[in-house]
Amino acid sequence: MATEANKKSNKDWWHHSVVYQIYPRSFYDSNGDGIGDIPGITMKLDYLKKLGADIIWLSPIYDSPNYDNGYDIRDYQRIMTEFGTMKDFDVLLREMKKRELKLVMDLVVNHTSDEHPWFIESKKGKDNPYRDFYHWQPGTDGHPPNKWRACFGGSCWTYDILTGEYYLHTFTEKQPDLNWENPRVREEVYKIMRWWLDKGVDGFRMDVINFISKVPGYPEGSFIDDGQYTDGSRFFINGPTVHQHLQEMHEKVLQHYNVVTVGECPGAHLKDAELFSSPARKELNMIFTFEHMDLDGGKWTPKLLNLRVLKRFFTTWQQGLYKKGWNSLYWNNHDQPRIVSRWGNDSEPYRVISAKMLATCLHFLCGTPYIYQGEEIGMTNVRFPSLADYRDIETTNFHRDAVNQGLPLDTIMAAVYAKSRDNARTPVQWSGQLPHGGFSEGAVDVSPWIGVNPNYTYINVEQALSDPQSIFYYYQKLVELRRQMPIIVHGKYDILHEENTHIFMYKRSNDNGQELIVACNFSQQPIKIDDNQLSQRLRNHKQILISNYEQKGKEDWLDFRPYEAWALETA
Repeated sequence: MATEANKKSNKDWWHHSVVYQIYPRSFYDSNGDGIGDIPGITMKLDYLKKLGADIIWLSPIYDSPNYDNGYDIRDYQRIMTEFGTMKDFDVLLREMKKRELKLVMDLVVNHTSDEHPWFIESKKGKDNPYRDFYHWQPGTDGHPPNKWRACFGGSCWTYDILTGEYYLHTFTEKQPDLNWENPRVREEVYKIMRWWLDKGVDGFRMDVINFISKVPGYPEGSFIDDGQYTDGSRFFINGPTVHQHLQEMHEKVLQHYNVVTVGECPGAHLKDAELFSSPARKELNMIFTFEHMDLDGGKWTPKLLNLRVLKRFFTTWQQGLYKKGWNSLYWNNHDQPRIVSRWGNDSEPYRVISAKMLATCLHFLCGTPYIYQGEEIGMTNVRFPSLADYRDIETTNFHRDAVNQGLPLDTIMAAVYAKSRDNARTPVQWSGQLPHGGFSEGAVDVSPWIGVNPNYTYINVEQALSDPQSIFYYYQKLVELRRQMPIIVHGKYDILHEENTHIFMYKRSNDNGQELIVACNFSQQPIKIDDNQLSQRLRNHKQILISNYEQKGKEDWLDFRPYEAWALETA
């Protein structure tokens, strides 16, 4: 356990950090079996250090049947065999500490696997001591307790023939929800957290942590789609005791360690974020919101992004949490499509320049930036020819439901190409010359667990490291600027030209009179803004901090080329 001196030293160190997320199964395969693993991560630590990452966040590496790629945990204190051993993990942790890299683990405690010993015991009978570790309810007239729809489709309830009751699972039937109202459950979770923190990990990303409290009685939701299911999310998201549980977690565990916590909080809005991340409330350090991830349509109903709406989102959160809480800044993660395909342009010649534009837009904001593996080289969405090539349970469930609804195949596949989680889960492309993009060490004949994007021949780490103008070195410079300039971390945010439909422009300033202006053209079209006063200020800038175009001799900073981005220190 951390000493009081260590706990208080370097307070809020995560304000100044940049996080790199690793999805281990797809990062690097060290033993040639087609599956990324822990030794593979260790082998690439120098690459991550070169990029400038401070914190490495690992998606789940615990023992799991892998029904939902590790988010169904069977044993929280064992390593998934495919990923290696606990000895491999200890080597990784030791090598990270040598390089002054911090490690954040994915804590998945809204639910377990149905193969977890707690659930196996829970199913044995209504009088079993583990029965109330989970949510069990009798049915109504031979039907589930309510018609809530699960997040991945289908009912939230599964019938157990042995005991004649239903158990709750807000995701799949292989992921039963824990009953956080049971103090024994909470204490078992705290034991797991202490065990990993005492090993030396530096914090947790908490999976769907705002799902842990359910409204008593499981009230019926509002009907959706064809009336078969209801939306019960308001009864299991941000429930009545969620803040009480997180405050207890802080009191019993987190306050005793100098760590960082980030909560994945679907459905959370600004006011929720204030509650979760306010230092005075002693819950979490920051949360992931999904508001901006929902601006281009529903999960499987994509639409064009309205930039003004995106700007309003960022402005609301940047100003609303300023000196009240803390923002997590991200475009990509293991559940989202690749941002350059989503809101940039993954066609040549615009892929590199639009990827740099998106990076500029995000990394000058106030908050902790997250880089998802492959983002730093501009990896794109994939278009597999057949649904059989996809591995994501959410995608296959969508296909099943869409077929049942009579949607045509081309409509189904267009949605999959745009929004499938497997877009983010194809293997990292290390080489343009080696088979499967160099994902597997020494393997030629073994195929990866999921196919490599065919564009690995020209989008890969080797190419990026050999090109001084690559996306990789652009990200490296953004990380360096954040370290060098406290105004990026702590400065005030103000939006400029808010109603412009193509340009996202904002100002960062501090009490010392320092000022930065950041501008990003989200359009493939040249755009010109008429603002003589601002144009004069920009001509008199102190220095160009970064730009994705050569700016030598530029006269009019408000005359934007396609996807042009720049950041200037103006005062």
